[in-house]
Amino acid sequence: MASNKPRPRSVLFACGLNSIRSPMAEHLFAQLIGPSIPVRSAGVQTTGLDPFAVAAMAEIGVGIAEHQPMTFEELEDLDGLDFDLIVTLSPKAHHKALELTHRLAAAVEYWPTPDPSVIEGSRDQRIQAYRDVREQLSKHILERFGPPPAGNA
Repeated sequence: MASNKPRPRSVLFACGLNSIRSPMAEHLFAQLIGPSIPVRSAGVQTTGLDPFAVAAMAEIGVGIAEHQPMTFEELEDLDGLDFDLIVTLSPKAHHKALELTHRLAAAVEYWPTPDPSVIEGSRDQRIQAYRDVREQLSKHILERFGPPPAGNA
């Protein structure tokens, strides 16, 4: 069930490093909502794409291995930051997005999402943390945006 909030024209998902949560959200959004709303992701800083994130997404048939992590600044230089909505998944990204609203006309929503990379233990315990984040993000996306509108193919 979609929320009663208006559907944005475009969405940016943001987290600290653009290596786990925001690329997962970007690609889940594209799969669940479809092409009617452009979506991207960025981080406050960047690092390499997390292999556990790649594995957790591959389990549901969503490939993110080609994702190139980028910062807000790199994304702005490449494509601009023309987003109606910035969904932040970490405190650092939330603060950065709020700073950007001084010059961008974008709404900001904070979806606190745990960092699965801090989980220690066996491989199974670690990958489960990534699956949990994947499922949490899927649920949030569907609750917030719902299925694509009929007739908007």
